[in-house]
Amino acid sequence: MADVHSKEVRSFNMSHVKGKNSKPELLVRKYLFAKGLRYKLYDKKLPGKPDIVLPKYETVVFIHGCFWHGHENCQYASLPKTSTEFWSSKIEENKKRDVENTKLLKKSGWNVLVVFGCELKKGIQEQTLNSILNNIQNQF
Repeated sequence: MADVHSKEVRSFNMSHVKGKNSKPELLVRKYLFAKGLRYKLYDKKLPGKPDIVLPKYETVVFIHGCFWHGHENCQYASLPKTSTEFWSSKIEENKKRDVENTKLLKKSGWNVLVVFGCELKKGIQEQTLNSILNNIQNQF
């Protein structure tokens, strides 16, 4: 099935997908900062360039988009009806890379937290944020 958008429109739409400073990332960062935790962002020296790095707690946090990282059994992670093979392959590559980066980080002694965008939706947001904080603080 052909794409419903022209190549130019699709390119424009995709260029506006944020890789950094997304709403879920900002939400987690503001919460952690308000709780007194200090962190670095996108440390290029670490595998996968984690969204949030808390050196004091030896913890990294990845905030994944449900679609891009193939969140299992999530309503926000359904494949498009066009170019399904392309998207399926791309998402599987992302998932493999996520697993490899997590292994490397854990092997280096890092606590790795992964939060999906849907876990920060209204209704479960507070529970998710508290869980992140507890997991970070319980490292010591």
